[in-house]
Order: sequence, then structure tokens, then C-alpha cells
Amino acid sequence: MPRKLVSDELWSQIEPLLPKHKPTPKGGRPRIPDRAALTGIIFVLKTGIPWEDLPQEMGCGSGMTCWRRLRDWQETGVWESLHHVILQNLHDTKKIDWSRACIDGSVNPGKKGGEHTGPNPVDRGRPGSKHHLITDRNGIPLVVGLTAANVNDCKMLEYMLDHLPSLRNLHGRPTCHPQKLHADKGYDFPFCRQACTVRHIEHRIARRGVDSSSHLGKHRWVVERTFAWFHRYRRLLVRYERRADIHLAFFTLAAALIAFRFC
Repeated sequence: MPRKLVSDELWSQIEPLLPKHKPTPKGGRPRIPDRAALTGIIFVLKTGIPWEDLPQEMGCGSGMTCWRRLRDWQETGVWESLHHVILQNLHDTKKIDWSRACIDGSVNPGKKGGEHTGPNPVDRGRPGSKHHLITDRNGIPLVVGLTAANVNDCKMLEYMLDHLPSLRNLHGRPTCHPQKLHADKGYDFPFCRQACTVRHIEHRIARRGVDSSSHLGKHRWVVERTFAWFHRYRRLLVRYERRADIHLAFFTLAAALIAFRFC
């Protein structure tokens, strides 16, 4: 029997976060259940198929119905909240290792252009987007970001650090930053080191012309592995959405699903 795309455990995490639907007084066709729509959304995320090709026999409704739920739930912050809830559960069970964190970016082609796309410097100037990611020492995605492909990684460092989750502890202040951050030569700028210092984060940023590339992956390989996990979701390999919020919704949902695997 094939594995459910939305398990009971995952549904128990997301159901309380969904906005309540108000029935229309004029009636109309029955509303597709939220769990069925979520199944369709995850199916598109995993397979990368166009919305209009969503199989009707799955019982998820039309592709446009699932697209609207993805859009509406992004607007109400459902995906970000789901990611935070899962990270809080992992933190409560001490499965997040805050001793080290890694940051990196990955460029993806964006054939249709749109918001947050720009000339890809590694793809002959074709339009593309860049995924930004911070993971813990185990590769659990802590925060994600989206920019145009021509935005330098270093320009997103402060944004990513400021959007790290603030996870409550049983006693004392919440945990909101790692002890040490590893980054490649793309972050080799004084203001990047200063950004870490003022946030009381020890930094290990590779230095151009000084550090050997053969030794840079000792701790940073986990973020590369996590990007490989993201790329298993074929909808993220190539950006087809013109709207940045829709693509970011997919990216954030994928981060939550990857983190959920550690539970």
C-alpha cells in the first residue's frame, strides 16, 4: 500500500493552524476537505507536475482549487507557522543541535521570470532565483529565504540571522541563534563577520585566497546535503511560478516536511 502524502502525524500538526472556513449561506458545491487539498499541494511539490495535470482520481479537487489553498494559506502564514511548530517540537526533544549552523545559497532557473528573478551569473544570464538556507549541525532547515539569482549571498546574511526561529525553553530565555556559524567564501566580508559578532554568534567564514577549498566542507557539507533533500521536491528544481509568494510557499512547506522527518 503506498504511503500517505499527509500522514496522521503530519495532519495533527497542521490542522490546528488552518483558518476556519465559513460556510456560504447560498450553498453551492461541497468544499474540498483541507486534508485532500494539502495532499494535492504536496503531490505537485514532490512531482513537479503542472497544476492542471493533478490526477482527479486522487480526490484532491482541481489543480486550481489546490493552488488557491496554497496561496491563501501562504497569506495567513500557515506554512511558516507549521515550520515553526515542527522546529519547536524538535527543540523540545533536543534534536536540534545549536552548537553549529551552516548557511549557503543555491541558484535555480526561473524560466518564466517574475518576482525575485534575475540574470543567473552561472547560467549565461538566464533568469533564475536563489534559495537561501540555514541549517543546524544535523542539517535541519532552520530558516529559508528567496531572492533573485544575481543577489550576492552576503546580502542575505543579516536577514537570515534575524529570521532564525525563537524557540522557547522550559526555563530561561528562548533559544534564537546558534553558537557558531559556518559559511563559504561568498560571505567573506567584514560586515558579515560583524553581523555575527553583534548577535553573539561565533563565525567561521572561509577567507578568499587563504583557506584551502579542500578543507571547507568539514562542517558545511550538511547544508549541501539538505539542499539535495530540497531538490528531491521537483517543483523546486526549476521555478515555474511568476509569483514569488507561491514559490516561497513551496520552499517553506518543503522545509517543514524535511524538518518533520527528524521528529
